[in-house]
Amino acid sequence: MSSVSQPVSLAQSSNGRASGKPWKAQKSATVRSHLPEGVKTKNWNDRMEQTKKAQAIKKLQQELKDEKQAELQRRRETTLERKKAAEEKRRLEEAKAKMGARKAARLRRKAGRTKKVNH
Repeated sequence: MSSVSQPVSLAQSSNGRASGKPWKAQKSATVRSHLPEGVKTKNWNDRMEQTKKAQAIKKLQQELKDEKQAELQRRRETTLERKKAAEEKRRLEEAKAKMGARKAARLRRKAGRTKKVNH
């Protein structure tokens, strides 16, 4: 009868009721370790400082990226201009040679009016 008079504790563990299933792991609060430091901290000023630092870094990275892109674009334009100039020069040379050939043919025709003489 003495065992009945003694109260039975309902909380069998520090977390409350124990499951009695040894293969079940005890649940605990989620640890959000993947959050950035600025979000984890509770102090508003600290968070704002972290945000400002992050924005400054982002801005610097963007400036460097833009600078690099501008350099690449400038190189492309220079190469394109050189190609256009070379193509124009080649075209003028061809036209010059063609005009020279036409003039020579005209002179040959003038010299002898028949095909037999021209050959």
